[in-house]
Formats: sequence, structure tokens, C-alpha cells
Amino acid sequence: MPSAYFVVRATVADPAKRGAFDEWYRTEHLPDAAKAFGVSTARRFWSLSDPSLHVAMYEFADQAALDRAMGGGALKTLVAEFDRCWPEVTRTRELLVLAEEFAA
Repeated sequence: MPSAYFVVRATVADPAKRGAFDEWYRTEHLPDAAKAFGVSTARRFWSLSDPSLHVAMYEFADQAALDRAMGGGALKTLVAEFDRCWPEVTRTRELLVLAEEFAA
């Protein structure tokens, strides 16, 4: 079974808040989400082409594991905490399944 991914794109429009957002995500949200989802790999990115864009990617063993995480109460708890801490930050979410991996 191929790996599956949960991707969250967040727009932190106010440049003055990006440092605090980065710190909160690094020290609180990413570790909490990784633990709640039961994933071993979670990554964060800041866009080089759009400095307001933050992306978090959680890797699941397969789609079944992703489906379990998305259907459980953990996601609702994490979303509520995010909304409480960062109500002005807009987000989109995507669910992906690995189609191909190439390594040279």
C-alpha cells in the first residue's frame, strides 16, 4: 500500500506574526499533531515564493491509517486549538496518496 499524506496550507498574512506562529507550530502544534495522528514523519515548510504560506505535511503508512486519523476526534481537537490560537490564519487541507516515488 502506498503512503498517504495530510497536507495543511496556512496563510499567515501578517509578517509580524510569522515568528510567533513558527515557534508555536514548531514547539506545540506539530509535535501534538504527529502524536495524535500516530505518524512518525511530519514536515513543515515556508514557501520561498510566497512568504505568507506555511505548509505542514503528515505522512501516513497508507490510506487506511490516514482515514482513521481524519475520522477520529484528534483532528477536531487539533483544529479547535489552532482556531483558538490563530483565528486570523486561513487554512486549506488536502489528502494525498503517493502515486510514484523516484530516487536517483
